[in-house]
Amino acid sequence: MNHITAPDCTSIALHRMGEGRPVLMLHGLFSSAQMNWIKYGHAPLLAENGFECIMPDWRVHGDSEAPTDPALYEPGVLVRDALHIVETLGLTDYDLVGFSLGARTATSAVIAGLQPRRLVLGGMGIEGLSNWEQRSAFFVDMIDRFDEIERGDPAFLAKSFMKAQGIDREAARLLLTRGVEDIALADLSRITMPTLVLIGDEDRDNGSPEKLRDALPDAEMAVVPGNHMGSVTKKDMGRAILDFLS
Repeated sequence: MNHITAPDCTSIALHRMGEGRPVLMLHGLFSSAQMNWIKYGHAPLLAENGFECIMPDWRVHGDSEAPTDPALYEPGVLVRDALHIVETLGLTDYDLVGFSLGARTATSAVIAGLQPRRLVLGGMGIEGLSNWEQRSAFFVDMIDRFDEIERGDPAFLAKSFMKAQGIDREAARLLLTRGVEDIALADLSRITMPTLVLIGDEDRDNGSPEKLRDALPDAEMAVVPGNHMGSVTKKDMGRAILDFLS
């Protein structure tokens, strides 16, 4: 692992594995490169099959810095971080994979100018791209009620995961309420590279993957076992990514 420094001086951790074709892998909310890509074997599988996995931890997550200055969470901050990583590493011929918040950010980053050879959007439906305030409200409420949430509360699982990952609540709230912006669905027509919409068979947390597939110019869909959190733990996800990128 090493670190790169974002333009606003935030330190971003970067995990790398394997040699070969670069694939930039963007993890989900409250997760990390270790949890999303390494722990359950997805990155090792790609690395064994000729890919170099480049896996940042988003700011506030994993081994990256979690600043609490509101000025460091202007709208689109994660997209700017992704663009900066690609520019800093000099990536030109590469693939791009994202899960959940990572898929949302990958979508925005391509619209903003990234041009990967192939794109994988995991755990994402079309509604998840355009109603961030509604989607994030659940997590903001969970942070605000953190100390009073007990087993049986709908937010208990999210609280437990966030606590286990060591996420700073103040920084996370800033990211949720300031740092992420909606995607104009009309802009999906600009995503012209072959795209895989990858979804768990019980996952509709971010809306309809079928509608997302149909809104993209060159997309197909693959279904793997599991709900939104569980699908990441299944080897099927890594195999589906490998099959598409290969």
